[in-house]
Amino acid sequence: MNQQRNTAAGFCKAVTPLLLACCTATLFCFSAAALSPQGRERDSSDRRVVTRIEPEYPETLRRLFIGGTVRLQVTVEPNGKVESTELLGGNPILGQSAMKAVKQWKYASAQGTEKLVVQLDFDPHR
Repeated sequence: MNQQRNTAAGFCKAVTPLLLACCTATLFCFSAAALSPQGRERDSSDRRVVTRIEPEYPETLRRLFIGGTVRLQVTVEPNGKVESTELLGGNPILGQSAMKAVKQWKYASAQGTEKLVVQLDFDPHR
């Protein structure tokens, strides 16, 4: 009987951190404000987006009701072309989809190169 109790206690000690990590990750994904299915952009600058490509919402994440907010740093050339994107925060899979779309965006022309922070929200309920 003691051996069974020790085995059960050892199992609980081993599984508890994993369960805690899974619960934390799930809460993080669901706690982010999500406003639209394809993503809604909020930009740290007044530079206007002339051509916008919507990010693809991965079907697996949508089916599992995993959404959230993705923040990207976007470097825009003077001619409005997106030079580079960098994931600052959010779900990495949604981030890849957002970066792929934002790299195709075209901004209005400006005097110089700018680094902008773009925030895209994904809502699996829409």
